[in-house]
Amino acid sequence: MVELPKKKVGIVACSGEELPEGTVTRLAALKVLEQLRPADTVTICLPLFLAGGEGDRAFARFYPTIAVDGCELRCAARATEMYSGKPAASIVVTELVEQQQMEKPQGVRRLNEAGLRIVDFTADHIADRVDELLDKKWSRRTGEFLEAEAALEVVVEQQEPVEATCSCGSGIPVRKVMVEGQQVTFIALPLIFEQFRQAGKQPLDGTARELLETVKIYNPIPFGAEETYAETLVREFATYCAGKESAK
Repeated sequence: MVELPKKKVGIVACSGEELPEGTVTRLAALKVLEQLRPADTVTICLPLFLAGGEGDRAFARFYPTIAVDGCELRCAARATEMYSGKPAASIVVTELVEQQQMEKPQGVRRLNEAGLRIVDFTADHIADRVDELLDKKWSRRTGEFLEAEAALEVVVEQQEPVEATCSCGSGIPVRKVMVEGQQVTFIALPLIFEQFRQAGKQPLDGTARELLETVKIYNPIPFGAEETYAETLVREFATYCAGKESAK
């Protein structure tokens, strides 16, 4: 299998600016990204995601995502499911407020004290979901992940502020290919081509089936179109190899 970048969790927050809960989602997501779980999360830009951002959509198909919405419209969750797949977790601020019987937030650009408390609560809730998705246990006392072998907990110094990382830089490359007159975006195809090239495989018909089976691990192939896709992929692989040779 292709060696992909370190597993992280993507966080996509709604862009609603007309409700206090929308502000809560953005501030809570930012707290997780920069303070609570900076090494294990990346941000997914919802407007770019909707506009066709390949890096964001590729990340959301490979790795688990948490949709954080301000209200029951669930714009972030629905967009994620529409373009990449159902999010691994969905959090709705209005539901959290109701479940915890918290005072509703007030203010849009500047939240009141109740709103700031909800930000902290929502951020903790998101962080818990991150831990579950990464199958890691978090020690609230020491502020670090617990290793399975660890018998003792070590107190760590507070981390310096970390800037949130975007999924656009997640390291998952894509390649657009024309298949029977239609443009298809294949996730991780450059990595697959390079793996095959490094293994000494040649862009011949005998490689087509193996190439197709590897591509299918990361990309859906329409039913009944496997032969066409296999032929297209081996041609693209030949082009890729020729480009590498000419670059020497």
